[in-house]
Amino acid sequence: MSTSSSRNPLELVDRYLQAVRFWLPKNRRQEDLLAELGEDLRSQIEEKESELGHALSTDEISEILKRCGAPMLVASRLGPRRHLIGPTLFPVYEFVLKMVLLWILVPVFIFIVGPATLASTNGDWGKTVLVTLGNLWSGAFVAAGIITLVFAILERTRAIADINCKWDPSSLPPLQKPERKTSFVQTICELAFNVFGLVWLLLVPNHPFLILGPATAFLKLGPIWHTFYVPIVLLTVAVIVRLAVALARSQWTAFPLWSQLLQTAVSLLLVHYMIQAAGHTVQGDWHPFVTIADGVRSSEQYVRYTTIAAVVNVSLLIGLVGTWLGVCIGGAVQTWELLKHIRKNRSVSQQPASVQLR
Repeated sequence: MSTSSSRNPLELVDRYLQAVRFWLPKNRRQEDLLAELGEDLRSQIEEKESELGHALSTDEISEILKRCGAPMLVASRLGPRRHLIGPTLFPVYEFVLKMVLLWILVPVFIFIVGPATLASTNGDWGKTVLVTLGNLWSGAFVAAGIITLVFAILERTRAIADINCKWDPSSLPPLQKPERKTSFVQTICELAFNVFGLVWLLLVPNHPFLILGPATAFLKLGPIWHTFYVPIVLLTVAVIVRLAVALARSQWTAFPLWSQLLQTAVSLLLVHYMIQAAGHTVQGDWHPFVTIADGVRSSEQYVRYTTIAAVVNVSLLIGLVGTWLGVCIGGAVQTWELLKHIRKNRSVSQQPASVQLR
């Protein structure tokens, strides 16, 4: 048991309500149900304290919580009635279903099956999307059916009959810390970094040493940079504007989330087209990112310089592909955070002020 719980026995009630919240359906009634449950528990504690004449200890509060039941079972009693899968198992069933479908199946199809299908269709994006979505639908249908069947069998056995007996309030997870907003210092640092990056980008065309270093003596920027230089600069300017607005309007809590998601989507498109352009550079030697400087083409070390350029180009292409995957993952996380923010705001706006938990 944590030290904090020992100093403040009533914290155990808050931890209990937090555990029940996890298993309750995320709808407008969630806060009402938790408020009623919290009021009932505190009433029981007050009655017991009046009866004994002293404040209850952690062990005495644990006994009250044990009589109330395990958080999962309490949530099942408070939630809507189910048929195929009963109220005891349904919260677990719903959690497992979401975990398998959203956090396992979808990422596997996006980051593994999708690219494999794209390679097998010779880069046909339309066919790849249709085939991947069709396979995802079939896989999700089969997975959901198997999970439902397993839980329906468990519902009709005694496999969970002793779940309430084995539950111990001391095993409740600690209270979660409230969500932290992006700090002012962090936003300032991001803004300064992007301003520095913009200045660096504006200097690169006249000072290629800033990107190539000593290799400027025998290398120069390839054609792909001339095509995508302006979009990269414009995206950097947009990022600076986004950060400046976030600093000036800190009360706009949703703005950083959706604007960052929009920035990620644009970045994803830009990186995708850069990879596509690099793959279509087939005329002559393949040097999309860097190429041999004109002044050394007749040099005795031309072959050596060509090898170096080839290694640099392949390395940059691999780096772009890795960036694309990273941006995809970041976009998925940002989408989830935005959806959580929207759902949280809706539940707060629909919650009556008289039943809000303390």
